[in-house]
Amino acid sequence: MNLMGVFFVAYLRFFIILKGRIRNMYKIVRKKELNAAVTLLEIEAPFIAKKAHAGQFIIFRIDEQGERVPLTIAGYDREKGTVTIIFQKVGFSTIALGNLNEGDYIRDFVGPLGKPTHTEGVKRVCVVGGGVGCAIALPSAAAFKEAGAEVDVIVGFRSKDIVILEDEFRAVSDNMYLMTDDGSYGEHGFVTVKLQELLEKGNQYDAVLAIGPIPMMKFVCKTTEPFGVKTMVSLNPIMIDGTGMCGGCRVTVGGETKFACVDGPEFDGHKVDFAELMSRNATYCQREKEVTETHACRMDAMGKALIK
Repeated sequence: MNLMGVFFVAYLRFFIILKGRIRNMYKIVRKKELNAAVTLLEIEAPFIAKKAHAGQFIIFRIDEQGERVPLTIAGYDREKGTVTIIFQKVGFSTIALGNLNEGDYIRDFVGPLGKPTHTEGVKRVCVVGGGVGCAIALPSAAAFKEAGAEVDVIVGFRSKDIVILEDEFRAVSDNMYLMTDDGSYGEHGFVTVKLQELLEKGNQYDAVLAIGPIPMMKFVCKTTEPFGVKTMVSLNPIMIDGTGMCGGCRVTVGGETKFACVDGPEFDGHKVDFAELMSRNATYCQREKEVTETHACRMDAMGKALIK
């Protein structure tokens, strides 16, 4: 084989490998900034979109060196073959994910994982969302509505400038209440204030589903407990493999060890050990801060070396 033939074979092999890698990666087809800290991405993932249900989650990895990060599915389109995720840019991996644009690819996008939101037999429900947790609450509220339930929604934010998905919630709820901590929009107060008010007025719910920061979910459960209302919470503890084998996502529910990735992520909130959950979730906070501050991008380093 002459030199040109060698080059051609090498190029063909490179093209085949590259094409195979792109096929095994997941394309970002839409990006939308919902506010300064929260981003929506629509990912091309037809096999996941075909099987996904409200309440389930995916695990993504940006590249081969990236960490595995769980995110609850915020939406899916079976016809388009896409899955929507909404996330807050708070750590190294979510910041890096937020820096990608339409047309970019991510290395891994695994799912759907976990059990779907249970809607069967629920005739009236109150879905409570807090902050970016509202992105998770929305598909569950829609699933209850689709199943024929009467849906009340309470969503809470710190202030008007970070409100997300307001119109979308109004479209899937019978009654929608928007709360802000500072009173800059909607009603003034925490979501528990409105929930307490509705329960004291005699609203009868078959279930309450709370999704958001751990302290919020904890106090929603404390609010509903005296009224004897079944209350589910969606937990997002530290996860690694997403299959129940590593044990990293263990939580204590009713005195028993459960794994959020396979037994959840939704559990009976009145039985969750929230103190343990908060303690375990804080395990790597300092390390995350160090990585965010000290990480040096390999591509940036290569660029600087070429300039020199």
